[in-house]
Amino acid sequence: MSGGGTETPVACEAAPGGGSKKRESLGTSGAAHLIIKDLGEIHSRLLDHRPVTQGEIRYFVKEFEEKRGLRELRVLENVKSMIQETNDRMLPRCRETMQDGLEEAVQRLQAANDSICRLQQREQERKKVINDHLTASEKWRLLQWEEFLKEQPQRQAAVDDEHRRAVERLREQYAAMEKDLAKFSTF
Repeated sequence: MSGGGTETPVACEAAPGGGSKKRESLGTSGAAHLIIKDLGEIHSRLLDHRPVTQGEIRYFVKEFEEKRGLRELRVLENVKSMIQETNDRMLPRCRETMQDGLEEAVQRLQAANDSICRLQQREQERKKVINDHLTASEKWRLLQWEEFLKEQPQRQAAVDDEHRRAVERLREQYAAMEKDLAKFSTF
């Protein structure tokens, strides 16, 4: 096995300096102790990452503190001072401007609303006058129509009488003409 530290031979390996003599069988307590020790070492090398992570953390902290210094602190102080300045100077000025603008806008809106209300009232009055005039005109026309219908039989009788008299006159005229014609036809 590589890496620092002392290595202990595994149970089936030959003992250093012992020649070809094999270790004692696995059933003895010394061999078990060596196997457990080897397993612990393998475990610590493969699965225990604490030393590596602690080294990385130390490196990160050192780099953060040394290279960056107080840069982040200065940036945060600048941001804090900008916020303070905004709250102290800009915000009241903006609030004042907004209130002035809103008051003016509200006044304009109120004036526009009043004008629209007056226009609507005038329009309603005009529509009422027009509707009243139309209603009166319609009633007057209905009265005229009823009078016309009442007078119609009298006018019809007068026209019929006049027509009957005209027909009588024409008959008399044609009768007189026939008599005159009969006088001349005897020749």
